[in-house]
Amino acid sequence: MKATRLSIPDVVLVAPKVFGDARGFFFESFNQQAFNAATGTDYQFVQDNHSRSSRGVLRGLHYQIQQPQGKLVRVVRGAVWDVAVDIRKGSPTFGQWVGAELSEDNQHQLWVPPGFAHGFVVLSESADFLYKTTDYYAPQHERCIAWNDPQLAIAWPALDVPVQLSAKDQAGRPFAEADL
Repeated sequence: MKATRLSIPDVVLVAPKVFGDARGFFFESFNQQAFNAATGTDYQFVQDNHSRSSRGVLRGLHYQIQQPQGKLVRVVRGAVWDVAVDIRKGSPTFGQWVGAELSEDNQHQLWVPPGFAHGFVVLSESADFLYKTTDYYAPQHERCIAWNDPQLAIAWPALDVPVQLSAKDQAGRPFAEADL
């Protein structure tokens, strides 16, 4: 696997070694030892999640104020623009964001450590999004930052359809008022 630290060095883009030919492909989508070595971490994953969304669906920016979740995310069908926002007070990159396209074609994964808000928007007709988490989902601790917060100024890609948000995501709070 190839690991590339992004402009926020704790966020890592992971590209697995893919073995392919005319019949198809094979790759190891997760290996705990290789992941630990690539990220310099020792997290254990406790939950796997799978979502399917249509073009223009934007989910996020989600985080948990207790039981923060690290997430290893990937797309197995379609394509998304995936974003991580550093919400760790005292971090030198606090309030900064990074983004990467994840798709079935590039087979990249993104490691989003605990202490980050996370979101994505679907670029393809639909996308199946898989993610492993380092802690359990705790809805009582979940919070949402507005995806279009002007202070964060996330450069979401232009879409040919309107952004679709859940009621929870429509109620996202401004970054300056977020419960961190």
